[in-house]
Amino acid sequence: MNHPSPRGERLVGAPVVRRGGQWWLVSGAGSLLTTDPTFTGELDRFAAARAAAEREIAQLAPERRRWWS
Repeated sequence: MNHPSPRGERLVGAPVVRRGGQWWLVSGAGSLLTTDPTFTGELDRFAAARAAAEREIAQLAPERRRWWS
């Protein structure tokens, strides 16, 4: 079943969006709600790991600016 593309938190580099706690596969043709708990669990873990890495990188950025100044 195709649904209109949901607006929500897009996982960068992946054709998925989280909206309202649910993951959606998205494409130009539409979107599909993911319901497989193993797959959605992996998406949750990947999103959490990516967010943690982005926070670490953001903390490094001010240190680099100080070092180059």
